[in-house]
Amino acid sequence: QVQLVESGGGSVQAGGSLRLSCVASGRAFSMYAMGWFRQAPGKERECVAAVSWSGGRTYYADDVKGRFTISRDNAKNTVYLQMNSLKPEDTAIYYCAARYLAVIPDRYDYWGQGTQVTVSS
Repeated sequence: QVQLVESGGGSVQAGGSLRLSCVASGRAFSMYAMGWFRQAPGKERECVAAVSWSGGRTYYADDVKGRFTISRDNAKNTVYLQMNSLKPEDTAIYYCAARYLAVIPDRYDYWGQGTQVTVSS
């Protein structure tokens, strides 16, 4: 069992930056692939970034490539999402998710509660 808690959301103007953090409780964090998802009002949830359990593979959605960076610190049981050059269309609730021993999974087993990101123009 893994519990995930996100933090770091907030309100920022377009062009600004935020860093989201997701702390995992439980053992063997290093054995979990981690993903960041977002869901805007009226839209489906989408994966914006993911990192494999080994850290050797990453995935980014096309509209965040070059702006967002996912990283993990296994010693701190934490995965980060650095978001730069934010746009109003990045406004959403951001969730982190985990799946055991996966590379870049298409489904996840554990989810956090989410953190709101609001980007104003």
